[in-house]
Order: sequence, then structure tokens, then C-alpha cells
Amino acid sequence: MAHKVHPKAFRLRRSEDWDSRWINIKNTPRYLEEDFIIRELLNKKLKECGIQSIMIERFRGKANVIINTARPGLIIGRGGQEVEIIKKALEKAILKKGVYKEDEKARKELKIEIREIRNPWIYASLIAQWMAQQIEKRLPHRRVLKQTLEKVMANKEIQGARLEVSGRLDGSEIARDAKLTKGRLPRQMLRADIDYAGAEAHCTYGVIGVKVWLYKGDKFDK
Repeated sequence: MAHKVHPKAFRLRRSEDWDSRWINIKNTPRYLEEDFIIRELLNKKLKECGIQSIMIERFRGKANVIINTARPGLIIGRGGQEVEIIKKALEKAILKKGVYKEDEKARKELKIEIREIRNPWIYASLIAQWMAQQIEKRLPHRRVLKQTLEKVMANKEIQGARLEVSGRLDGSEIARDAKLTKGRLPRQMLRADIDYAGAEAHCTYGVIGVKVWLYKGDKFDK
């Protein structure tokens, strides 16, 4: 059986950066658990808001959560009320899990920053989520693949793309996979800027897996 490596993990510190940007040797387990709680809660609460990525930065006494989204209005809400609700839910979840103690010294100031994505068709995570939503609406998987590939390749930034769905497609009894590829996709080259993401479509007949690869050219070391 082949050993498969995540394209982003394969290129860390060369053409990709970490989603959690902090160093604390003493409290690493506690901070890792907190990062997991934050991402899990935000992905669950903001499932329909088009979340591209969640980045976490830590400073002394502060934690900054950066949410890149295609629909910032749904997250911010009227007058910023929704952001405050999300912030309180995060603080409550962290305290409930016992990541921080109840004393004030252990707590950190949590800040949420929302960044808008103007073109969602150049990000693999948003494309995968959109495909999963279309499959959940019972649209034929072949139509979803073709429509998505056309919209993706219409952007100048994308030089190649690969879309793949697998599972009980269209409710068939035997699981199978289907894929479409267009353009170049050099997955073995470390300098290749490849954006990868996966998503799941939860249908009545089972779970359909969605995978997206986007090739955006080469990145060379300065």
C-alpha cells in the first residue's frame, strides 16, 4: 500500500506556512488542545459560512483567531453581535474542557478577526465545501464535477486542477470514485504551489468524500 503525504505538510516552511503560529515548549500540550477545541467549534457553528481557513496566533497574554471566510456578513452579524456570541462560546468551551484553570492568571485575552475572501474559486477548501453541499442537494456527481472544473479553470491563477468524489455516488449500491483533471498538476515537485482540501457530503445513502487539488504555479526560495 502506498504512503500518501498531505500536500501542505509536504511543503511546510518552503511554500506553505503553519495554521497555528506560536512557540511555547512548556505549555505545548495545553495550547494544542485549545487549538483543536477552537477549530472544532468554529467549523461546527460556521458550517454554512464558507470557512477557508482558521489561523491562530499567540502572544503573551493574548490569542488571536483569524477566520478567512467568503461570507463575513453571516459571521459578524448585525452590529457585531454574532462575533460576541461566538467569542463567549469559545471561552466557555475552553473552560469546560479544563484547558485553562479558573484563575485569572491562566486565562488569555481572546480576539477574533474576520477576513473576507473575494474570489472563493481559487481556494481548495471552499471549492470542496461547495461540491459537498451540491451533492447533499441530490445533484448528479458528474454535473457537479463538470460545473466546478469550469468555474475553477476560468481563473488565471489556476494552472491545473483535479477534482475527485468517492463513495456510493448517486445512491449506487457499490462504492466507486469519479474524477476530473485539467491542466498541469506536478504533485511530486516541492516548489509547486498546490492547494489541497477535502470535505464530506452526508447523504441519506452514506458519506461521499470530496477531494480538490489546485496548482497555482511554482514558488522559488528567495
